[in-house]
Formats: sequence, structure tokens, C-alpha cells
Amino acid sequence: MRYTDVCIEAVSHFLPPRVVSSAVVESWLKPVYERLHLPEGRLELMTGIRERRFWEKGTRPSSVAAAAGRLAMEKAKVAKERIGCLIHCAVSRDFLEPATASVVHRLLGLPRSAMNFDVSNACLGMLTGMVMVANLIQGGQIEAGMVVTGETAEPLLDGTVTKLLADETLTRRTIKPQIASLTIGSAAAAVLLTHASVSQSGHRLLGGGHSCDTNSNELCQGGSMGEGMLVMQTNSPELLARGIDVAEATWQVTKAELGWDNATPDVICGHQVGHAHREQLYNRLGLDHTKDFSTFEYLGNCGSASVPATVSLAEEAGRIKPGDRVAWLGIGSGINCTMFGMEW
Repeated sequence: MRYTDVCIEAVSHFLPPRVVSSAVVESWLKPVYERLHLPEGRLELMTGIRERRFWEKGTRPSSVAAAAGRLAMEKAKVAKERIGCLIHCAVSRDFLEPATASVVHRLLGLPRSAMNFDVSNACLGMLTGMVMVANLIQGGQIEAGMVVTGETAEPLLDGTVTKLLADETLTRRTIKPQIASLTIGSAAAAVLLTHASVSQSGHRLLGGGHSCDTNSNELCQGGSMGEGMLVMQTNSPELLARGIDVAEATWQVTKAELGWDNATPDVICGHQVGHAHREQLYNRLGLDHTKDFSTFEYLGNCGSASVPATVSLAEEAGRIKPGDRVAWLGIGSGINCTMFGMEW
């Protein structure tokens, strides 16, 4: 995919105030650790995640997604009347229907003419939504559009801890599919895109590529366990291996589309899973590790908020400078992978 008339006018992040360390998560699982003779510090050692953040109990995805959207609108100085499409792209939702986007639309006071709907594509949701908005802008259907996400990881962590504490048959082998659920964190993010003719930032979305391996959709699956709690089963080693295969194919497509090579990106922001995934991904793709900007150490895996929040934090830290070429490396269970190139 190539874009000639699309700009990323603003990227924003909105983070929870409550910080929970990996050591605290392990303390909640102390009976399990003692019974299975698991060493303390194992979770951080395995993943590189020292902490993650959580919202207050009862926080709705729409409220934090709207907060991130408001920040993006203020940052971009785009009048709400110009926004022709709003997509909520989180795994987390307020309810099954109507679309959580309808709540965000109301909270932001967007015009009645603005389309609003949800997109669900696991951790890749925001990049999937960006493709849809960018296509509408490139096609001349709208002047500006926004994708938002509000990931609330609390139900998944609560459900996982409850399940592990209640399972007296648990072994070192059977606990492994639950480890990924202990790395999840909450966050919200937004990306506001505009037509180049009205852009003030000039941050051009150049295009990108996509690839998938739906034969591997069983490697990470989640669902409800009732009473507001969620559970997820993840074959982490196999998911990591197959995901990197898909990422390699996507990177080849992206380079061909954009005329890039491995040395082109000045800054790289990828989906934040942990240090093992980052090292293996960069080695396979032949990318320079020093160009990476990471957030997993203090945010954990924030689902669909991961990539845009990381880009926003990189901008805030001064890591991204005018003229820089930035690679967005998105991936989600399914397995689906989308990558973007942009010129800051």
C-alpha cells in the first residue's frame, strides 16, 4: 500500500496512574510459586518487564480512549468538525453492542456526519484502523479521521490470577500458557490522520505492507470466564516463532513498497512484548537494535495501544526528529502483521 496524500497529524498516549511491578504480581501468586518451587523474579527475568500500569477498577475503555483522542485533537489543533471518521480499535470494549466508538464519539462531541465503528484485530487493531482511515483520506472521502484505543487489562490479569490460584493440578508445564497474560498492561492511545493539503505537521504516512498466517490462529486465544474476568491461552514459544516468520515476510513487502532497505529507518517502534521477542525480531529482520525505542520494560504488553503509545512516547522523549523516517512494526494474534513507514 502507498499513500501520497495522508499525514499523521498527531499521535497521543494516555497512561494509567497505578503502577504494578512484576514482583507484586508474583506476590499475588505466592502459593503457586511455593508449590511449584518457582524462583522469585522469574517473570521479569523471562520477559524484561519490570512493571505495568492499570486503571482504577470499573474504568471503561471508552473513557480512556476519549481522553487519548482529546489529547491528539489538542496536539494537532484540528477542529472536531473536520473529523469524518472515528474508529475504536481496542480488544477491550464497553459492551458487545453498540460500538464502543459510539460512546467515544459522544464524549468527544464529534459531528453527526462522522462515521463511528469498532475494529477488532487483537494487538494489531490500531494499525488496521489506520489503514481504513488512510484509505478514506487518500480516496477523497474524508478530510480527517481518528483511531483510538482504550485497553483495560485488569479483567485479564484478575482472571488469570484467580484461575492459577484455584488450579490445584497446575504444574510447571501447564502454567506456561498463562505467562503471557501476566505481562499485559493497560494504556490508551490515539492517532489523528489528515489529508496532506490541510496538514500542519507534514508528518507523511508513506505506506506499508501486510502479511498473515491464519493457520496459527490457535496459538493465542482469549475469552470470558464470567463475572467480568477474562482468560487467555498462549503458546508463547510457537507464537513468537510463527509471528517472526510473518514479520519477516511483511518487512520484505514493506521495503519493496517504500523503496526502503534495512538501513533506511531512523527510529523503529514495534509491538512491545518483551526482550526475547525484540532481540529475535531485530536479528531476523536485519535491523539495527540501536534504532529501537522500547516501552515494554515499564508498560508491559498494552495490546493495540502498544505501537502508537510507543511512537508518542518516542516523540515526547525527543527520539523522533523532523525528517526522520519512522518504521511502525505491528503484529497481533491471528496471526496478522502490518508495518508502516512514515516521514516525520
